[in-house]
Amino acid sequence: MFSGIVATTVGYDGQGDDGIHRFVLGQWRPTIELGSSISCNGVCLTVIEVTADSFGVEIVEETLHRSTFSSLEPGARVNVEQSVTAATLLDGGIVQGHVDCVGRVTHLAPSLAVSFDPRFDELVVEKGGIVLNGVSLTVTAVGEGAASVALIPETLRRTNLGELEVGAPLNIEFDIIGKYLVRQRSLEQREAWRS
Repeated sequence: MFSGIVATTVGYDGQGDDGIHRFVLGQWRPTIELGSSISCNGVCLTVIEVTADSFGVEIVEETLHRSTFSSLEPGARVNVEQSVTAATLLDGGIVQGHVDCVGRVTHLAPSLAVSFDPRFDELVVEKGGIVLNGVSLTVTAVGEGAASVALIPETLRRTNLGELEVGAPLNIEFDIIGKYLVRQRSLEQREAWRS
């Protein structure tokens, strides 16, 4: 589990001939161990390789299908966050690192606006949470297959959201509590229909 408070960005080094996707740490020096969970652009991945200057992960087909990793180019800046612990201050929100879909940037200023498949509309509420490229943010406006968020300078400095252009893809995770509520309502409606 993550909080959506990104530590920094690291460089994506690409996929090696061995199938491992590697990330260059740069100035960031976290304590990463084999088997650790790490969020990369909002995707929960398991660390399978650690060196002094990088870490590596495997990315399965399902993750490639649901995220931007299928089109990520070497050299791209990636938002990273280590998983929370029982001692971690939960500053952001409840982030699983389970990307629901890839959205697109539709507007940059004064708010960042994104579009996504309208089937997710019931999971987005004004003043609720949404996770974009691993960053936990507050929704400022909603539309059909669309949402907007406000970005403060610290978020722009610490993450890759300030580098996005109109049309750019980004990973979206919707609120887990909303997902459970929608699922519960669906099951109740199904049961009422059977009665």
